[in-house]
Amino acid sequence: MSKPSLILIGAGGHARSCIEVIEHLETFDIVGLIGNGKELHNECMGYPIIATDSELSQLAKQYQYSIVTVGQIESALVRQRLYDQALAIGFKLPTIISPTAHVSPHAEVGDGTIVMHGSCVNAGAKVGNNCIINTNALVEHDAIVGDHCHISTGAIVNGAANIGQGSFVGSGSIIKQGITLGNNCVVGMGIAIRHNHEENSRILTSNKL
Repeated sequence: MSKPSLILIGAGGHARSCIEVIEHLETFDIVGLIGNGKELHNECMGYPIIATDSELSQLAKQYQYSIVTVGQIESALVRQRLYDQALAIGFKLPTIISPTAHVSPHAEVGDGTIVMHGSCVNAGAKVGNNCIINTNALVEHDAIVGDHCHISTGAIVNGAANIGQGSFVGSGSIIKQGITLGNNCVVGMGIAIRHNHEENSRILTSNKL
């Protein structure tokens, strides 16, 4: 039985990590990737870069599924724009969960979110749409991660913490239990967050904890 076809929107480094997960999952056939003009007609890990995002509406007439595979270091605006565009033209955005990740049956993970190798989303946690839960990240019990967030490699979001939509939590950072980050916050690499922060906060050094 043939697998459903999937378009990847984004052809950079994060797309490579996504391909690794999707290949192991064996649920979808990757048709190709969406890139920029310079990337067009090249390949990414053996898959063709077939179009730019201006051609997505035509592809949506041929294919049912897509996922945003553009990375997110600070701002979520590009990922959010592409997600909204894909939905508006009729794509379905599946939830992609690595077979080496653990997502509790008592957790919720939204559409278009990818949970990478070795990650854990524990009981009672809620992860929104179009998120990246990156390699070896932990979202503990009852934590909330809003839409369009990136919980980076090895980051820990402890129990009942609340991460506002569009936020980025850097590699190896730790969010204390019960802490709230407002929307569109940026937490740098290896930082322990012990206090609440308002929206648009940039916590890049330890003196702002």
